[in-house]
Amino acid sequence: MHALNLKGRVAIVTGSARGIGYAIATRALRSGASVALWDVDRERLESSRAQLSPHGTVSTEHVELTDSGSVQAATTATLSKHGRVDILVNNAGITGGNGLTWELDPDLWRRVIDVNLTGSFLACRAVIPHLLANGYGRIVNIASIAGKEGNPTASHYSASKAGLIGLTKALGKELATRNVLVNCVTPAAASTEIFAQMKPEHIEYMRSRIPMGRFVEVDEIAALVCWLASEDCSFSTGAVFDISGGRATY
Repeated sequence: MHALNLKGRVAIVTGSARGIGYAIATRALRSGASVALWDVDRERLESSRAQLSPHGTVSTEHVELTDSGSVQAATTATLSKHGRVDILVNNAGITGGNGLTWELDPDLWRRVIDVNLTGSFLACRAVIPHLLANGYGRIVNIASIAGKEGNPTASHYSASKAGLIGLTKALGKELATRNVLVNCVTPAAASTEIFAQMKPEHIEYMRSRIPMGRFVEVDEIAALVCWLASEDCSFSTGAVFDISGGRATY
């Protein structure tokens, strides 16, 4: 692992009890940051905290990201425990399974949009005032190659990630002169527990689209995210960083 300098920084990572979020939290801790794990799974949060604590200072917050009150409470609690916040990684997301657009349950569509897009908005809304008060901040949104290209039978997920790319670009411009940089990454699929929500044929479709012929590793995503969360990233904002094994066409 190449050294990244996040010493003295406090990072919030949403959806960090497992998968990509857990890998990001691990890399951030090993780079010197303190980390607040935010997740809806209370039991998994505690086990993840126990596993990560040997690497540095870790706190946990049980939070429902679609509930503004829950997000505000988690922000207040994180500030109380750590004294500040410098980095926000909006990683939490769900796929919502697969289905033809005209056959999707409207409630399922709304839930995917709420978790993947509105949840990120609410986290930004709660945390940004504190980044501005610090005069420094980094926000990294975990979008998806699906948000660029659109995956068939995953229109709800694709639309939510396209929206997250748009949020990144708009927010990056709003904060561009305030030393708070906002970027997103667009990974190809990673083999995590989220695959359990997908049909096997959709998983194979995603793998077949990647010129490298494999899924991205969560540690590869974490390395890019933590660089974007560091001071070394100083002149990129509102940008989309590809990590799709050659799949992206723009």
